[in-house]
Amino acid sequence: MSKPIHILCAALLGSTLLAGGPAAAEEDTQVRSWAASCSACHGSAGASVGGMPAIAGQDRGKLATLLKEFKNGTRPATVMHQHAKGYTDEELDRLAAYFSRQRP
Repeated sequence: MSKPIHILCAALLGSTLLAGGPAAAEEDTQVRSWAASCSACHGSAGASVGGMPAIAGQDRGKLATLLKEFKNGTRPATVMHQHAKGYTDEELDRLAAYFSRQRP
C-alpha cells in the first residue's frame, strides 16, 4: 500500500473509532428515524417553538421516565400514550438519550 493511501486509511479508521464505529452510526440513524415522528408536535430535533413542550436538551432520565409513564398509562396524555406504547422500554431510553443530546 502506498504511503498516502496508508495514511488515509489510518485516518478513516481513527475517525470511525472516535465516532463510535459503524454500530453507533447505525444506531444513531435508527433513533433519528424514530425521533422524526416527534417533530410534528415537538419541533425539529425536539426544539419546540410553541404549544408543545421542548424536549431538546432535557435530562435523559427525566425524559425516559416521562416516556415510560405515558406508555404505562400513569401520566395522562392526549396522544403520547399511544406513541409511547409503540416502543420498548429500551427504545424509549434511546429516544430519551437522543433528545437529551439535542440543543434547543
